[in-house]
Amino acid sequence: MNFIPGYSLRQGSTLDKALLVKFMQRTYQEQFPDQDFSHLAHTVEQYFCRDTPLWWVYEEVGEVGEVGEVGEEIVHQLPITNYQLPITNHQLPITNYQSPVACLWVGNAIDQVSGDRHPHIFLLYVIPAHRRKRIGKALMQHLEEWAKQRNYCQIGLQVFQSNTTALNLYHQLGYQEQSLWMIKSL
Repeated sequence: MNFIPGYSLRQGSTLDKALLVKFMQRTYQEQFPDQDFSHLAHTVEQYFCRDTPLWWVYEEVGEVGEVGEVGEEIVHQLPITNYQLPITNHQLPITNYQSPVACLWVGNAIDQVSGDRHPHIFLLYVIPAHRRKRIGKALMQHLEEWAKQRNYCQIGLQVFQSNTTALNLYHQLGYQEQSLWMIKSL
């Protein structure tokens, strides 16, 4: 079954750390272009594990050997046949070389009011050339189904106030502000 027309979804593995770091760095660099985000490698090393699911979205390509690109740089050229992943109803076997065009990485958190554990979105990123094609929305809907199957009652996330595109998506999907994270620069 297709993820959405023209795209397929694959669950990531702990072998994807370097690629996850690149996607994290790209999303933060869009918001803060003059910052160095090399520290994100430590974040991924510390928090990415089998208990923090990761999904990749691939554009379906027709020719063996075609490579999808992330901006001008190619970030991932591994034959998917190296992965021995079970195929679910949301995954297709991918036989071509290609780069992911989007990802969703989910950790877990504890609601400080109720004490309930729930999924928390660490990263949702779609490369610019593939935006406005419903990929982000489809990833969020996939996460909601995944969470419901595991009897979670909510999903949490943090988003920068300046990221109006992401804020609009989350509001359209029914997400509401619950708290305000504040900082004071010293």
